Amino acid sequence: MTINEYLTEYAGLPVVTYDAGATGAGETPAPGEAAWRVTETDGPGFKASFASFVNTVDTAEVTALVIGFWDMEPFPVQVLTDAAASFPNLKSLFVGDIVLEEAELSWIQHTDLTPVLRAFPGLERLDVRGAEDLTLSPFRSDALKTLRFESAGLPGEVVRAVAASELPNLEHLDLWLGIEERGGDATVADVEPFLDGARFPSLRHIGLLNSPHLDEFAAVIGSAPVVPRLESLALALGVLTDRGAEALLSGQPLTHLRRLDLRHHYLSDAMVARTKAALPGVDVDLVFSGTSMADPTDVLGDYGSWDFFVAISE
Repeated sequence: MTINEYLTEYAGLPVVTYDAGATGAGETPAPGEAAWRVTETDGPGFKASFASFVNTVDTAEVTALVIGFWDMEPFPVQVLTDAAASFPNLKSLFVGDIVLEEAELSWIQHTDLTPVLRAFPGLERLDVRGAEDLTLSPFRSDALKTLRFESAGLPGEVVRAVAASELPNLEHLDLWLGIEERGGDATVADVEPFLDGARFPSLRHIGLLNSPHLDEFAAVIGSAPVVPRLESLALALGVLTDRGAEALLSGQPLTHLRRLDLRHHYLSDAMVARTKAALPGVDVDLVFSGTSMADPTDVLGDYGSWDFFVAISE
């Protein structure tokens, strides 16, 4: 799996790329009717493009902002925080709408994103793609409802910072945990605060994705107190085998879920059929990984003969 297409929709709005080099008065949407994408162009770099955007578009009306490629350097946080007063109605922010031809997921350079959260206390949604050198301190937000990290290796330090944050209205959490070789060293203990049902009272979706340890997470989720109030659950894009699926199905009921995302799995054909049969009213995504697992003994026995991999490790 690779990320090779830019966002076309974000926060319920069409994504429109701001062209800092445009000279005509061509048709553009009203500022509040689009998710505006600002990126480095062939002419000015990212900082100049962003300054042009702020000076040209009525950003007081902008509710959704998408940050594209900013060169192979750490994300220029100060460019964004210095302009915070120009975005009084910003509700949704995507940092890193960057595709393969610009940078691999594991190459996207970050820094401490805590100042962004402090500068925009009204954010209801934050999506971050990439995690190289990403850091975060615990923070409080009464507005944040959706938090997503797309990563080939999400540092455990970042996961622990989110777990220690005060987010009473957080409803949707996605963590692409990645592999240790890319800095993805989060453990089961690091995600348990999201599963205990107490610290994040509004959670309705949890996604633990792109991890080689999905079987371990599934075993914990089987008895996690948060599960009865979830509407959707994702254990996808990583290494989920029959062991993990068995833990899910033998644990507490999942029939109340609207959706269960298990894409890019390593389940046997028999376990795929069993999972579908056990959850007849649930939208279960079991799109196959492409590796044949027809013989369950291969899954339940020694994995040495199989090449298990997460969806994105570069």
